[in-house]
Amino acid sequence: MNEQERATRLSALNSLINLMRPSVQADGGDLVLVRADVDAGVVEVQLQGACSTCAISSSTLQGGVERILKDRLDWVTEVIGGVDDTEDFESSAALGTGGYVPRYREI
Repeated sequence: MNEQERATRLSALNSLINLMRPSVQADGGDLVLVRADVDAGVVEVQLQGACSTCAISSSTLQGGVERILKDRLDWVTEVIGGVDDTEDFESSAALGTGGYVPRYREI
């Protein structure tokens, strides 16, 4: 693969990440590209902010981010996802509640 192809893949990846970020940011989090090996097809992303303590962050990574990257970028073979666990619960909660908030009713 030549440098032009690598640059094209990286540009497409960054554009797609930037397209997804507003949805995550709306819930008080963020989606960050950590690294990308465009030759091997491996992409590493991280959820930050309110996503770091969200109960469905793994679903967001697997069901959302990974699925979208693999569907739209045929060269992506693996998505490694993680959360920024340096955020304490109170700070994270102050950033937003997320799109899914479980409701329990008393019986």
